[in-house]
Amino acid sequence: MMKSIDQPGVREREGLSAAVLAGGKSQRMGSDKALMSLVAGGPALLSLVLARLETVSNDVFIVANDYDRYDQFGYRVVADVHADAGPLGGIHSAVSKARQQHTLVVACDMPFLNRGLLQRMAEEPRDYDVLVPEIPGESRQGRGEMVYQTLHAIYGRTCQSVIEARIASGARQVMGLFEDVQVRTIDLSEVLQFDPELLSFFNANTPEALHAASRIVAGEGRLTGE
Repeated sequence: MMKSIDQPGVREREGLSAAVLAGGKSQRMGSDKALMSLVAGGPALLSLVLARLETVSNDVFIVANDYDRYDQFGYRVVADVHADAGPLGGIHSAVSKARQQHTLVVACDMPFLNRGLLQRMAEEPRDYDVLVPEIPGESRQGRGEMVYQTLHAIYGRTCQSVIEARIASGARQVMGLFEDVQVRTIDLSEVLQFDPELLSFFNANTPEALHAASRIVAGEGRLTGE
């Protein structure tokens, strides 16, 4: 498989796994969002995400329960054994099946992942349980609150047992995990240095969002963030 010529150093790639969660039901999209394209005849959303993760990891894999559907992409596919636990279950599958101690976890519907931001996260010393960007968004406290981007984060294998305990207790919220582990944040000012428009965190998870992403591509002539 062809590799990017501007990959980060060997330490970053060899010390970090990267997983794409593709086990969601795509209810808001109406069909499998991972297989959607931003332009006619263009690569699937999942292909864009996988290609970007290749720049920071040599252990890139897909978390999903439909092996036959995703095997076509040429990457390892691991089962989402806690599919009914939502993203928290997907994160558990990612960290438990990763070949490295830390795993970058992203969603399959994020077409504008930013290379510079991912590399910055990959270079952070790995003495944490979770490394996560924090940006303005919507939370239970309202719009504009600072929100952890839980599906654009690096999780240590130390999270595995904590997640197992939470799932066993019926907990499903990823944010609840953060109460029990050591979390380090990438703050907004640093995120903006790499991604001023915060497109890294854009989710093409509805027909309207997919159309908006297509318009971004048409207007700026790009398929992924730089």
